[in-house]
Amino acid sequence: MNAKDITFLEDTFKKFYFENFDLLHVPDDPNQREFGYQKFNGGMNRHISLKSDKELHLLLMQNKPSDVYCSNARYMFPNLPMSEKDWQNAELIFDIDAKDLRKEHPKDNTIIKCSDCNEISQLNESCPNCQSTKLSFITLTCSDCIKSSKDEVNKLNQILTDDLGINEDNIKTFFSGNEGFHIYVPKSEYESVGSKERAEISDYIMFRGSIPETFGFRKFNMNKSSLPKFDDAGWNGRLAKHLYGTKSNRPKISQEVISGGYALFQKNLEDFRDSIGIKIDPNVTQDIHRIFRLPGSINSKSGLTKIFVEDLKKFDPYVDACFIDDEEIEVAANCPIEFSLKKKKFGPFNNEQVSVPKFAAVYMMCKGIASCV
Repeated sequence: MNAKDITFLEDTFKKFYFENFDLLHVPDDPNQREFGYQKFNGGMNRHISLKSDKELHLLLMQNKPSDVYCSNARYMFPNLPMSEKDWQNAELIFDIDAKDLRKEHPKDNTIIKCSDCNEISQLNESCPNCQSTKLSFITLTCSDCIKSSKDEVNKLNQILTDDLGINEDNIKTFFSGNEGFHIYVPKSEYESVGSKERAEISDYIMFRGSIPETFGFRKFNMNKSSLPKFDDAGWNGRLAKHLYGTKSNRPKISQEVISGGYALFQKNLEDFRDSIGIKIDPNVTQDIHRIFRLPGSINSKSGLTKIFVEDLKKFDPYVDACFIDDEEIEVAANCPIEFSLKKKKFGPFNNEQVSVPKFAAVYMMCKGIASCV
């Protein structure tokens, strides 16, 4: 990113923070949290201790960061190096992102950038300019992607409440600021568990590592009555619904499962993971020293804001999380497809100078498809 674009984005982000301090707060027990931030084209600054909203706001005004982070962990000494922090506990957090859900890039919402010649074009298997296959993929506003992420959030929340016994009121959902959601479970019995236990929780949620014995399958003396039933709780019931389709199909399909043998059932369980397992990022959940994007802060990958989601069904991130103002800005844009923000459509732009609202200019600049003129 060139210096002019960086200055423009830094000033825009700073103005947003100055006008929206009410969105940004330090979490509970701020003196036990580690904070961090990045600057455009800069590295990560970590091991920062903040004690109040006032100190947070001062950091934002003085440093004009591209991204702001805070740990889910609590430490005795959050500003010391990692080995000396003295970890106490950490909130349970899950990350669901559209990029982990799709098997292919959405054609109408994806553009490519060639790593060899920097050509930007519509989705293709190779660069139309130099035929290189070294491509980066840029996804623009995609309502179907957000819907898929929402569906996954709902499935995750069901497991958290039904299987892990977490109160529904104690599950907080945040839009990540780009293409997904962060699900927080504050003040739960799971706060004190370590990385290994969190990895096991992730495996359970993802339906990973399941074995036939878990679902009543035995190598010897096998009978249909021991296989999962529709009314079973937890994964047994979910597997039964997926396996049989209807209750009336259970006797027939149970016999087919038994006849197929242990190895085939094991393979089927592995295959079922993609269709019934929840697609979370396990590395996020099990990392007890990670710092997460701070709620209320801007995501520099999009210019959208990470915000709390009150009503997931009604939530539209391309309206509700777009806080940048609509002052008209001149930019040089190279966006070969159309996208929508704040219920307005933009593009396609073919290497042309255009006047767009600042929120659209920021979005395109964060995506790398526009620049200041």
